[in-house]
Amino acid sequence: MPMNTRPVTGELDGLLAFLDHQREAVRYACFGLTDEQARVVPAASPLSLGGLVKHLAWGELTWTARIEGRPVRGDADPAAAMTEYMGTFQLTAGETLAGVVAGYEAAAEQTDRVARANTDLDRKVQLPAAPWGPDPDRCTVRWVLLHLIEETARHAGHADLLREALDGGLSGPLMAAAEGWPADGWVTPWKPPA
Repeated sequence: MPMNTRPVTGELDGLLAFLDHQREAVRYACFGLTDEQARVVPAASPLSLGGLVKHLAWGELTWTARIEGRPVRGDADPAAAMTEYMGTFQLTAGETLAGVVAGYEAAAEQTDRVARANTDLDRKVQLPAAPWGPDPDRCTVRWVLLHLIEETARHAGHADLLREALDGGLSGPLMAAAEGWPADGWVTPWKPPA
């Protein structure tokens, strides 16, 4: 992955390219971590890197269901929906970083597939009335994709800070290590602390 998003060929291609570029930043923030490190909560909030990846996958799956007009668990029970939402920020004892990263990659593939199948970016996406959402009568496929870019970019920044707090790993060196860049290049690949 280059430091910048690849050139794009149209609006839908651009939306998906910018979304994927932010997804890569999140995945690189997880490079080389153990499951234990992925569970560490280095700030006052309960947010961990593994939980952040799990949350992003949940968000993509939820918005993909909305685009396709499928019901979302919790629509009928807002209290249960909030409990599920809050649970997406932490890894359970049985979850691994590799598992949630694989889940995130699967969610991303589904989002891309659904977006490509819905090329009318002005098509309305039905939403339940909720205080946190956009006007349910004016939500479109375009809005959903832009929202996913915004949400992923926000959390990519969180991921960078969480990773730096864990072991000082920075985004450029982590990307260089994950992609196998040469050590004599303009960015020195990250190495685990001794």
